[in-house]
Amino acid sequence: MGEWRPLAGPSRQVALEILLDGPLSRAELSRRVGLSPGSLTRLTKPMVESGLLVEVDGGPTDARVGRPSQPLDLDANAHHFVGIKLTGDSAIGVLTTLRADVLASVERPILDQTPSAVAELVLEITDELQLQVPGGRPLTGLGVSIGGRVANRFEVRWGPYLNWVDVPFGEILAAHTAVPIVLANDLTSLTEATHWFGAGRNSDRFILVTVGAGVGYGLVVHNQVVDSPDVTLGLIGHYPLLPDGPLCDRGHRGCALSLLTVGAITSQLGTALGRTVGYDEALDLAAKGEPAARELVGRAGRALGKLIAAAANFTMPELVVLGGEGIRLAEVAREDLLAGLHADRHPSAAELPMVQQPADFSEWARGAAVVAIQTFVLGTE
Repeated sequence: MGEWRPLAGPSRQVALEILLDGPLSRAELSRRVGLSPGSLTRLTKPMVESGLLVEVDGGPTDARVGRPSQPLDLDANAHHFVGIKLTGDSAIGVLTTLRADVLASVERPILDQTPSAVAELVLEITDELQLQVPGGRPLTGLGVSIGGRVANRFEVRWGPYLNWVDVPFGEILAAHTAVPIVLANDLTSLTEATHWFGAGRNSDRFILVTVGAGVGYGLVVHNQVVDSPDVTLGLIGHYPLLPDGPLCDRGHRGCALSLLTVGAITSQLGTALGRTVGYDEALDLAAKGEPAARELVGRAGRALGKLIAAAANFTMPELVVLGGEGIRLAEVAREDLLAGLHADRHPSAAELPMVQQPADFSEWARGAAVVAIQTFVLGTE
């Protein structure tokens, strides 16, 4: 198995500051990491010589030497990562730079859910994406995300969409590749990506609400992702929203899962219309004013607004980020969403800035890559 070799000590802090906020002047770096200019120069010199850091033009004139200073930036192409999101029926992979810019993507169906078959598919996707690394450089890391509970970044304790229990998936992968591997819960991964490189990067406190096969919730407070084993249980999915809503599979009436998921909307509209309906078709019909679709999608929009209001009332975020493959609901039912939101918020409460991520599984795969990037930069502790 490949080993992670992250930077350590002040070098790690310097690289992290530049990774997230670069380019930065040496004076600003000195202030952020608490090092004298001389110490910072000695520290960064080998990082520049190795190509990890690069000097860029455009800084202000340094009064001490009478010439323009050269801010330091990170060469995002110095390292490349693959992120793969596993669903119950597909594997979506992306190749990214060190700053999580996506260079290429691949999607393959999962025809066999056994761990060995899925591992083979993950490795095939990894090899295919590695061929697209500029200059033929080796991959620095591989991140794999899955809905369910992951332990020690290496074992899938529970993967309901793949029907897995106690699967040493990292070990299975590591037996066939030298690329360092990290496994993570998919919602945690997406929250981390939103935090480091997405809409939440400049927010000290934000929430992420996802709609798709399930309903997910991520929270960042004091610039840290709030993590817990319970994240994997999708607890927010059973939060009650509409007392006269449909029943979920656990007998809860009007909970988030019964109203918001792709499966809930398509099955309920299919029953109303007497035929099979796809998710995009359901939203298209609602947008065109088809009565049954309009009623169901409007109800879902109001429920989503109420869910956002509840999360915001408890955590008072600076920002709300909406994501997941089903989040187009927030566009089609925007008026209903706002009505549900404002009904459950105090009239004097601050307006909630809301940002919507692309309704694309590649965002989840990018999240898996970000966990690999974080493991490379920060280590495995």
